[in-house]
Amino acid sequence: MTTTLHAPLARYAARLHADIGDRHHVASPLGAWLLLALAGPAATGPVRAELAEILGMDVDSAAAAATALLDRPHPLVPSATAVWHRPGYDTENLAEWRAGLPQRTTTGPLPDQAALDAWAREHTLGLIERFPLTVSPKVLLALASALATRISWAEPFDLAPAAGLGAGSTWAGRLDRVLRTPGRGHRGWIASTSSAGDVAVHAAEAVDRDGAGLVVVSVVGDPAVAPVDVLSAAHEVSSTAADGGEPAGRRSLFDLPLGDGPLWSLREERVRTRARGGREERHTAVLPCWSARNQHDLTAPGLGFSAVIRALTGEGTQLEARQAAMARYGRYGFEAAAVTAAFALVSLEPEGVARTAELRFGHPYAVVAVATDGRGDDRGPWHGVPVFSAWVAEPEEPAATDLAHPPEAG
Repeated sequence: MTTTLHAPLARYAARLHADIGDRHHVASPLGAWLLLALAGPAATGPVRAELAEILGMDVDSAAAAATALLDRPHPLVPSATAVWHRPGYDTENLAEWRAGLPQRTTTGPLPDQAALDAWAREHTLGLIERFPLTVSPKVLLALASALATRISWAEPFDLAPAAGLGAGSTWAGRLDRVLRTPGRGHRGWIASTSSAGDVAVHAAEAVDRDGAGLVVVSVVGDPAVAPVDVLSAAHEVSSTAADGGEPAGRRSLFDLPLGDGPLWSLREERVRTRARGGREERHTAVLPCWSARNQHDLTAPGLGFSAVIRALTGEGTQLEARQAAMARYGRYGFEAAAVTAAFALVSLEPEGVARTAELRFGHPYAVVAVATDGRGDDRGPWHGVPVFSAWVAEPEEPAATDLAHPPEAG
């Protein structure tokens, strides 16, 4: 049964990838969504409604779903969350909200930069070396999530000449070797999708651990289709990938024309088969190795973090939000990690009372001129010696030289 989180996460992924654009990148929509979900219960009024719309579900349900993920971690996808505050900045509302966070969420005073970097490395299998934001005295509150995976394919790929990518592929001339699916252990199909039309799909599975696994689904659409629409199609077809049943939108090869196209080459041959009706369908796939390492700004209003900071700290604070992400896809396995972080920074000093005194020398007063001699600890004998003193009882008008422009330094 597909988790109820798939659709909300697919919608948030569309927001995030649209904001990032069509450059080569990897991101973790889940890493960002988790922080929004954990902060949701602190929101009220219009901010709460805004977060519910971005999360794709009401904030209490989102918080419960996030808690379930974090309190029962996946053996192949280590995860962690943290909430830190500046010492002295700990309101009653924040304390009440923190009490409802998942048990595994780290809380406490804001660490220094070295400790934040260490947290990122510890919770991403060392794949993310540095925390994506830089701590400063202005930080009031910090939220962070980390996700990582490092898996081996249940069946590794074979290698093949890059020409297998097809004559129309520009990559074929740039690469020497690519990956080809082995005789078993991988799945492939052609699917009809609502956002990208017909797409080619490949799915590789990780070695199972404790009854849990990971399926990495690759989806390619027509080159004329916008990247954000192909990404949406990938979420669409992956909705049933974890179940191992009939793929969503699968097309029969016997409904497609024979020959070469930009996404596949379809041929027919006579074979002996026990397939129903004597019509057997086979799929192989050729795809390149790839890797990516990116930093993503998450401050755009539609991504939710500005609403989160308003919910937690009110108005008058500034936002920094960023995600560091990496991934590597190869013959023998896949690894990926992301650290998502948001800072609430003071933009206005806390409200208080200020008094300003204008000092008025309107009657006789004393003057003492004291010498200084040297700097720091290396001081001469004149240092601190009062050289002149006066009692001012007869004031004068400014002299002409006082009214002129100051002389240039000689």
